[in-house]
Amino acid sequence: MTPSPAIRPYRPGDLRVLEDICIRTAHNGRDSRPLYADPGLLPQIFATPYVHLEPELAFVLDDGTGRAVGYILGTADTPAFVEAFRTEWLPLVADRYPAPDGPPGSPDEEMAALLHTPERMALPQLAAHPAHLHIDLLPGWQGKGHGRALMRTFLHALRDRGVPAVHLCMARANTPARAFYDRLGFHEIDVPDPGPVVYLGRTTDEPDRA
Repeated sequence: MTPSPAIRPYRPGDLRVLEDICIRTAHNGRDSRPLYADPGLLPQIFATPYVHLEPELAFVLDDGTGRAVGYILGTADTPAFVEAFRTEWLPLVADRYPAPDGPPGSPDEEMAALLHTPERMALPQLAAHPAHLHIDLLPGWQGKGHGRALMRTFLHALRDRGVPAVHLCMARANTPARAFYDRLGFHEIDVPDPGPVVYLGRTTDEPDRA
């Protein structure tokens, strides 16, 4: 019998696989390894701190054999997460990934600058959407309804915690992801001078309609 994929809570043994998924999808849904001297920096910003600080809000798509092939993770309270990132997470990785001395001069330095400025996540325009998320699926698992199922699971978890709304930040260039979020009821949040990214949000009401 062919194993059936299923969504389950994150387990500590998933960590290395989640980091690999992050790296292999971080460039607008594609493999980031050709772009960075040390792509291992990327999950230290966008994945690992979430399972370290709020593992109860991390869920994986299991391929049916115990291996994760996608995930959704995030925080219920972005300002509190920013503070914990600064005080609890950053000291664990700062020595390995120091902040650039001046303006970033490479893709790696651009990411290191993001790592060292978690306050960038707590924008006043996002206050009505206190939670935020990251979702990634390996290419072979995209377009099959798994992303929608992961999103429903995450929205249910937020609603159970009394969180009214969630946001995400994505590269404007990632047009397939934008179409996915539009179908799930996300709308654009007006943030001044966002640069190459866009902020999207939605309520956690009626998560089964996601």
